[in-house]
Amino acid sequence: MSDESRPYRTAAVIPAAGRGVRLGPGVPKALRTLNGTPMLIHAVRAMAASRAVSLVVVVAPPDGAFEVKNLLDEHALPERTDYLVVAGGDTRQESVRLGLDALADNINVVLVHDAARPLVPVDTVDAVIEAVRNGAPAVVPALPLADTVKEVEPRPKGEAEPVVATPERARLRSVQTPQGFDRDTLVRAHETVAVNGEGATDCAGLVERLGAPVVVVPGHEEAFKVTRPLDLVLAEAVLARRRANDGF
Repeated sequence: MSDESRPYRTAAVIPAAGRGVRLGPGVPKALRTLNGTPMLIHAVRAMAASRAVSLVVVVAPPDGAFEVKNLLDEHALPERTDYLVVAGGDTRQESVRLGLDALADNINVVLVHDAARPLVPVDTVDAVIEAVRNGAPAVVPALPLADTVKEVEPRPKGEAEPVVATPERARLRSVQTPQGFDRDTLVRAHETVAVNGEGATDCAGLVERLGAPVVVVPGHEEAFKVTRPLDLVLAEAVLARRRANDGF
């Protein structure tokens, strides 16, 4: 079968092995609840809401795969989508690679989505998939910046930091997820690009290092990352508005 006639099958990989220390002590960030439901479940549902997504792979903490599998089993998820839980690694990059390793050969479009972005609208998910299907090796949803950004010379916490540059705001974007990829391109990036320390926090950055093109599609304000306690308040407000407007 030629590439032109090969059907597109899409999987979403959700690395959820981190602890999310910025939200404070306690359960991992992905298991914090919004409207009584863990953020991870909201994120899984957001990916499965796209009819193009046939599989969602959740990459769990190395010692928590059984717990996460039970969590998925306890919540209502779209039946047209398959779900898989695999154990993750020490870094996000390693966890994404383990998620990729679990995909069947017939998956050719891969989404990588933050568990901490539980409210991304399905239209954004579909726009990313469509851009990959139209030939982009890597696609990133993103928003223009509302704030002016300064590049500084880092100093120890609490010290004044000298400004070294003011990038042109019109050329900058704030990146969201899901990021979408041609599967072969993403696998090649993970196999060939070495990253030290904590590894890559942005899969599109790995593809950039290959020299392959990365394109941006419009993101959405509700695809924000729940990182700090105030974000939980905002997320609850978004859910309340959705329930009022759509019965969500």
